[in-house]
Amino acid sequence: MIQNHNRIQFFPIMMFAIIMGLSGITITYQKAHEILLLPSIISDILAIFTLGLFCIISVLYIAKMIKYPQAVKKEFEHPIRVNFFASFSISMILLSIVFKELNPLLSAILFYIGMFIHLFLTFHTISFWINHNQEIAHSNPAWFIPIVGNILIPIAGIGLVDHPILMFFFSIGIFFWIVLFAILFNRIIFHNQLAVKFMPTLFILIAPPAVGFISYYKLFGSLDPFALFLFSIALFFTLLIAFMYKSFIGIKFFISWWAFIFPLAAMTLASLLMYDITHAPTIMFLSYTLIASTTLIIVIVIYQTIKNMLQNEICIQE
Repeated sequence: MIQNHNRIQFFPIMMFAIIMGLSGITITYQKAHEILLLPSIISDILAIFTLGLFCIISVLYIAKMIKYPQAVKKEFEHPIRVNFFASFSISMILLSIVFKELNPLLSAILFYIGMFIHLFLTFHTISFWINHNQEIAHSNPAWFIPIVGNILIPIAGIGLVDHPILMFFFSIGIFFWIVLFAILFNRIIFHNQLAVKFMPTLFILIAPPAVGFISYYKLFGSLDPFALFLFSIALFFTLLIAFMYKSFIGIKFFISWWAFIFPLAAMTLASLLMYDITHAPTIMFLSYTLIASTTLIIVIVIYQTIKNMLQNEICIQE
C-alpha cells in the first residue's frame, strides 16, 4: 500500500484529461442552450466546477514538480505519457472557450498562455518522435492529443489573434492528423492489439475531424465540400466506436477512461453547429442523441473515478 504522503509522486499528467472532458461537456451545454434552448444553469455550474478542478489539479501537479522532479522528468521522457502533457495546454484553451462570454479577460489570459505552451509542447513532442526511435507498440491514439490542440486554437482565438496565425495552427493540426492516422491505422490493423488501458483512447479518433470541422467553419464560414468531409469522417468514427461497443464493456477502470468524453463532446458540438447551419431534423435528432449519450457516459466515468479514488486505486505506482 502506498502511503498517502507519497501518492503525489504518482499523480499522473493524464489527470488533465479530466479537465478536457469536463470542458467539452460544459461547452456542449453552452451551445445546447444557444441552439436548442436548454437551461443555461447546467453549463454555468459546470464552468465554475471545471475551472476550480483545473486549479486543484494544476496545484497538485506543480507540487509533484517541486517535490518529485525526477518523476515528472520520467513522464516527460516516456514515449506514451509525453503526449498527455499537451492535455494541460488544451485544458487552458478549452477553458478559454468556456469563459469567452462569461469572462472575456480570463478567457484571453487562458488562451494566450495555453497557445504558447501548446506551441512549445507541439515542437517538443514532434522533435521527441524524430530524435528517439519509436516502437510501433508505443503508438496509440493518444498521439493525436498534441495535434488536436492545434486545431482547437482557431476556435478559441477568433477575435484574439490574426487570421494567418490561426491558419498556421489549423494547418499543423490537419497535416499531422493525416500523417499520424496512417501510422496508427497501420499499427492497429497489422500489429498487436492496444493494451486494455489504452482502449478508451480509440475515442480520440473522433476528435481531429470533429474539431477540424468546427475550426474550419469558424475560419471560413463555409459549409463547402471539405467541411462536409470533416463532419462525415467524424460521424463515421463515432458510429464505428458505437458499433464496437462490446470492446469497451467490462474493461478495468483507468484514468484513460476520460478519453471517452472530450471526443464525444467534440462530435456533439459539431452536430450542434451542423444543425444550426442546416436545421435538418436528422441532425437535430443526432444532436439530442449525442448530448444524452455524452452526459450518460460522463456520469458513469465520474462515478468510477470517485469510486477508485476512495479505494486508493488512483495515483499509485504502475
